[in-house]
Amino acid sequence: MFMNFLRNNKIAAGLLTVLRLYLGWTWMTLGWGKVTGGFSAEGYLNGVVANEAVMEQYPTYHAFIESFALPNAGVFSFMVAWGELLVGIGLLLGVLTTAAAFFGIMMNFAFMFAGTISSNPWMVLLTIFILAAGYNAGRIGGDRWVIPYLRTTVLNKITSKIETTKAVA
Repeated sequence: MFMNFLRNNKIAAGLLTVLRLYLGWTWMTLGWGKVTGGFSAEGYLNGVVANEAVMEQYPTYHAFIESFALPNAGVFSFMVAWGELLVGIGLLLGVLTTAAAFFGIMMNFAFMFAGTISSNPWMVLLTIFILAAGYNAGRIGGDRWVIPYLRTTVLNKITSKIETTKAVA
């Protein structure tokens, strides 16, 4: 019953729009500050590696940060800054809302695995509602036009290629 409300109700679409705008503004402002402020994740990644709690609780994640993320701190700095900005823009405009929410929640979990609490749990909780609502979360936004367009153009091309492949085989 609650899922039906989240996924189909117009009142839910309005409430989800408020959540989406809040999360979008938060992500966009954080990302914009990093993109324009010369953000470097190196200090943060060093802090994660030095955090014994992360080492004990999430040894695989710790090993990933130490052996892969830290040596590639420049790439990770770019990905975090632009990822936050793009997630924020997607949520604010309501374009590819579910994808933006998914990548946002993935970043939140990555930050929490690294031992950062901040606003991440709150953002995860709100994002779960947007993900559960699916299309309805972006109904009052660009998804109203983008999703039907993608369904008709992209899915038709994929379907026709699959049919052509089956006919050839």
